[in-house]
Amino acid sequence: MPAPRKYPDELRERAVREVRSTGRPVAHVARDLGIHKEALRSWVPPVMAERRGSRAATGTSSSPGSPRRAECPSPPRL
Repeated sequence: MPAPRKYPDELRERAVREVRSTGRPVAHVARDLGIHKEALRSWVPPVMAERRGSRAATGTSSSPGSPRRAECPSPPRL
């Protein structure tokens, strides 16, 4: 049997909403709401991934013209 959740769903939703809407750091929001910062940090990415929805699932999140890290050439073999 899984352990009961420490934080109610309403508090989780409020905390995630505040991080997303205000742009404040996760640690600041967590401190204000009395939540451990790592708990809040673990809630924020899954919610943001759900918001992206089908783009993340289909792999079309980057466009052909999006900047990408240039590949470094291999050093010449001797």
